[in-house]
Amino acid sequence: MSETPEAAASRIAQGRRPSDFINGGGQSPEPADAKPFDPLRLCIFATISLLGWVFGPLAVVVFAGVGFAGYWKARQAGLTRSRCYLRDTRLVLGYLFLLAAAGAWGLVLLVQRWLA
Repeated sequence: MSETPEAAASRIAQGRRPSDFINGGGQSPEPADAKPFDPLRLCIFATISLLGWVFGPLAVVVFAGVGFAGYWKARQAGLTRSRCYLRDTRLVLGYLFLLAAAGAWGLVLLVQRWLA
């Protein structure tokens, strides 16, 4: 650790008090200028689901490929922990690879069905 005990104590002293974590510390739970929660991610998830339903396995391959490429570049840049549920970028890369492989297999089956 490069931080001295005095610097750590100073940093901790400048933070929130423990009573702030219990019932808002006697203050109102939200500041007056707080914005309401924007569930943008839910809209994004619904849109991606719609695209997946309309375009089928092709959408899975495209989204998984884009995600894999993004995580690959981030891992090469030094990212080892993600905010993704899987946390470890190696697990995320494996998951996205499996999704892309499943989507590719689905595309093969779809094309075979069209040609038969």
